[in-house]
Amino acid sequence: MAKKQYRKAKSVRTADNTTAAVLNSPRNRLSTTDFNPDYSYVVKDLKRIGILAGSFIAILIVLTFFLR
Repeated sequence: MAKKQYRKAKSVRTADNTTAAVLNSPRNRLSTTDFNPDYSYVVKDLKRIGILAGSFIAILIVLTFFLR
């Protein structure tokens, strides 16, 4: 696997004596955005899988009574 390369931001002094590189770093920009994933489709799929599994088990139990 290749090594990740990181770019160093140029440091530019601002009026309040902080560097612009620190203020504009990718970590600061990512932390300001909200990460709100939508997993509603996963819940639907899990419910469907549960219903199918339950119905198959019920069918197998009913079949054991008829096949004995």
